[in-house]
Amino acid sequence: MTESPAARTTVPARSFESLAVHAGQAFDPTTGAVIPPVHFSTTYAQAGIGGLHNGYEYGRSGNPTRTALERQLAAIEGGLHAFSFSSGLAAEDALLRAVLQPGDEVLLGSDVYGGTYRLLARVLGPWGVGVRVVDMSDLDAVAASLAERPARILWVETPSNPLLKITDIVGLARLGHEAGALVVVDNTFASPALQQPLSLGADVVVHSATKYLGGHSDVVGGALVVDDDALAEKVKFLQFAVGAVSGPLDAFLTTRGIKTLAVRMQRHSENAGAVAEFLSRHERVAHVYYPGLPDHPGHEIAARQMSGFGGIVSLALADGPAARRFAESTRMFQLAESLGGVESLVNYPDEMTHASVRGTELAVPVEVVRLSVGIEAIDDLLADLDGALALL
Repeated sequence: MTESPAARTTVPARSFESLAVHAGQAFDPTTGAVIPPVHFSTTYAQAGIGGLHNGYEYGRSGNPTRTALERQLAAIEGGLHAFSFSSGLAAEDALLRAVLQPGDEVLLGSDVYGGTYRLLARVLGPWGVGVRVVDMSDLDAVAASLAERPARILWVETPSNPLLKITDIVGLARLGHEAGALVVVDNTFASPALQQPLSLGADVVVHSATKYLGGHSDVVGGALVVDDDALAEKVKFLQFAVGAVSGPLDAFLTTRGIKTLAVRMQRHSENAGAVAEFLSRHERVAHVYYPGLPDHPGHEIAARQMSGFGGIVSLALADGPAARRFAESTRMFQLAESLGGVESLVNYPDEMTHASVRGTELAVPVEVVRLSVGIEAIDDLLADLDGALALL
């Protein structure tokens, strides 16, 4: 018997690689187009007042291309609900508004993206939200901080930005839940191809979709993935009421990027591992931060909770001036902010991505440089780094 077209709209995907390609991506039933169309319409005709077609009414409240991305995001993170936003910070803001009230505090990792700290300290701080900082890779320090006074949210990046600290998600989730806190993991550096925090006990996963999910440095976006129905309703309301949604083309570009995420992350990890090994043997490099190196303090935890070590390598040079010269001397590693694209980038955090936390306990050491290792030929990347180091 020939299978009907309707029966073929749902693909029985189970593995991450298959979900990344097929989740939310049923072919167009009108034309049979394998790639679903991008829906640019801002409004939708109704079959009588209130007679919505599949729930679509207005572009801010819903868009089929965004819906497809959100289904894809939920599937690859193993969550029940996913929400796509216009940026990673917009996603963070919606979550924080959904959870926090004046007087609540967030226990924040001591090594996180500067924009996250800025959002908490300078935007939400004047509205009565407190922020405390702790080394999340030290669970004893987390427990002591929670014993001192409660926190509504534990917020961690693992691997962290830019020092690649590794936090035991299972242990952190246990501590957070015992203290009645929501455990939020920023999974941007690892991506769901390498790590799935919800399966390890986290309550919420946050992404800057601009990075590895999009993967080609051509789209800005953010995402939240949650399992709790009540929290999902709050986030959904704020997504609609505040309106920081991803546009249809941005959603499409992110979906397209996710389809190759598994193979890209494999190559990123392979190249980054080779870069880390090279740098660790170089006489002009004082220290290398990469969880794939056996002497990294979080190596064993990373090996347990990740299926690869990722594409970010940070290094410390002799001092700040040496770090600046190195960052300005590479050629294939382009000097730019952001990370996670197919091309290699070099960043000087103290004056670039983390300038907003200078002078705080989250300040990045001036001798540190961050590399986003792309998918180019590894011999070309190593030659570029060797040439830049030779100029120091």
